[in-house]
Amino acid sequence: MTRPRILIVGGGFAGVECARRLERTLAPGEAEIALVAPFSYQLYLPLLPQVASGVLTPQSVAVSLRRGLRRTRIIPGGAIGVDGTAKVCVIRKITDEVVDESYDYIVLAPGSVTRTFDIPGLKEYGRGMKTLAEAAYIRDHVIAQLDLADAATDEAERVSRLQFIVVGGGYAGTETAACLQRITTAAATRYPRLDPKLIKWHLVDVAPKLMPELGDKLGADAMKVLQRRGIEISLGVSVAEAGPETVTLTDGRELPCRTLIWTAGVAASPLVATLDAETVRGRLAVTDRMTLPGFDGVFALGDAAAVPDVHTGDGAICPPTAQHAQRQGKAVADNLTATLRGAPLRPYVHKDLGLVVDLGGKDAVSKPLGVELKGISAQAVARGYHLMALRTNVAKIRTVTNWLLNAAAGDDFVRTGFQLRRPAALRDFEYTDSYLTPDQVREHTKAMSARH
Repeated sequence: MTRPRILIVGGGFAGVECARRLERTLAPGEAEIALVAPFSYQLYLPLLPQVASGVLTPQSVAVSLRRGLRRTRIIPGGAIGVDGTAKVCVIRKITDEVVDESYDYIVLAPGSVTRTFDIPGLKEYGRGMKTLAEAAYIRDHVIAQLDLADAATDEAERVSRLQFIVVGGGYAGTETAACLQRITTAAATRYPRLDPKLIKWHLVDVAPKLMPELGDKLGADAMKVLQRRGIEISLGVSVAEAGPETVTLTDGRELPCRTLIWTAGVAASPLVATLDAETVRGRLAVTDRMTLPGFDGVFALGDAAAVPDVHTGDGAICPPTAQHAQRQGKAVADNLTATLRGAPLRPYVHKDLGLVVDLGGKDAVSKPLGVELKGISAQAVARGYHLMALRTNVAKIRTVTNWLLNAAAGDDFVRTGFQLRRPAALRDFEYTDSYLTPDQVREHTKAMSARH
């Protein structure tokens, strides 16, 4: 008899935890395990702002898949369609070759992409903070603006290059603005021709509060830290239009700006739409056991699935956080093992352990297990949590070494020339235009069947 084929889509927190758990719980003869991921690393997303600011090297937050997975076959590419009837996943490899992967069980953990809106100029001039390449690009871009402003002979050009706008008052936006503002402030001393007062950071969010999940007190504390550093915060406001040298806000202000960083939320991977399944706010509507109703052998979890929050109740769904994704990965692996062995499946239940927000340097706000902290104690909790969540000792050692080096030696202002001559749009990093429609998936699998 052939072994059942388990295909895991996504190399993020959910997918990798699922694969690791399956390797531990299943004997080699019980199943074949394959994982589809465009990169051979698991990205630790919460620390991306520190990569963008240069505090951490990219390798610190990129945990090698091949170091942690021993039996799982890794397919280098991205899933662009799933035919749940034919049990086929259509994959575009990193060479752009399109291949078909048959499965008996599929675990859908493709994660999320940057959520955008129909705002003129946003897709052309907005920059995301969702991938390692975007973080590296933004670092180069921000330092390049300082270099070009220093060399500029036109005052208007200098002003526009030294104004930076971050849209999104959640964790990603707040930490990005906080970390990058610190590096531009530190760098200003190395540019004697630049007036430090010209360097301005704006944090914009349509919501009435900053990071409302933290509660009023900690959200207000975070605002005070940012404002004390000179970051202007505009709440109840968004972007009306983006251009190459200006950004117009919905309150009518037109700001000179050549750096628009867009972190206003996430949306489930476009892969979700290829299944033609029921969704909740764009995420696959799954059971509390993370099975997809109406589809045989399909499990979904993480940012791409609306997993019922059994602990909270009242119809709540789990938020798209790393904390839930990791635990859901383990729970799906256990349910898959139970399925193969004819045992009952268990619902996913997890109580949220709290939140941590690193604002750079000695500043942080945290809420572990409901306890509100700020300053050094919050920073200790935040960094301790991140170290615990990094899955390999190599990643932990690299991260701690980077933190110590940055604390002792200060910031560096080197740009690598990453995509120097080609301004990169959101779609260039997240490949959101490469997915098939449900009809195209069915046509593709029909054509494949005819060939065989």
